[in-house]
Amino acid sequence: MGEHILVPLDGSSKAAEAFDYALTLPVERIIAITVINPFDIDPLTPGYQSPLGKAGMPAFSQEWYQKEWDNAKELHEEMRKKADEHDVPFESVVKMGSAPKGIVTYATKNEINHIVMGTHGSEDISNVLFGSVAEKVTHRAPMSVTIVR
Repeated sequence: MGEHILVPLDGSSKAAEAFDYALTLPVERIIAITVINPFDIDPLTPGYQSPLGKAGMPAFSQEWYQKEWDNAKELHEEMRKKADEHDVPFESVVKMGSAPKGIVTYATKNEINHIVMGTHGSEDISNVLFGSVAEKVTHRAPMSVTIVR
C-alpha cells in the first residue's frame, strides 16, 4: 500500500519536478496544493503589509484573486493528466493564506504521510510559495518532507 503524498505547486519548474518525483514513489494518492497568499508581505516591516498601507489588509482586487485561483486550477489540471498517465488517484486543493501554514495544516488534518516539494517559488503564480516555504514546512511538519532540488 502506498502513501498519501501532498505536493505544493506554485508554477515553478522545481515544483513540477517535485510532482514528477512524487509519481515515482509508492503512492496511493497524490494531492496537489496551491496556497495563494492574499497579503503583500514586506520582509523589512513586522506584520502583513498591503498596497493600501494598512497592516493585515488584503493586497489585491477580487479579480486578482480570481485570476490566481484560475491559474492554480489550470496548473492542477496539467498535473492531473500526469497522474492519470501513471494511474495514480489525484486530488486538487487551492487555499488562501500563508503557504507554510496552509501546507502543514492541510497535511496534518488530511492523513498525509509525506510532503514532496521543490526548493523555491516562482513568479508564475505570484505570491504563492516563497523561498523560505520549504524550510518552514520542513521544520513544522510532523510527517516526512522530501525537498527536490
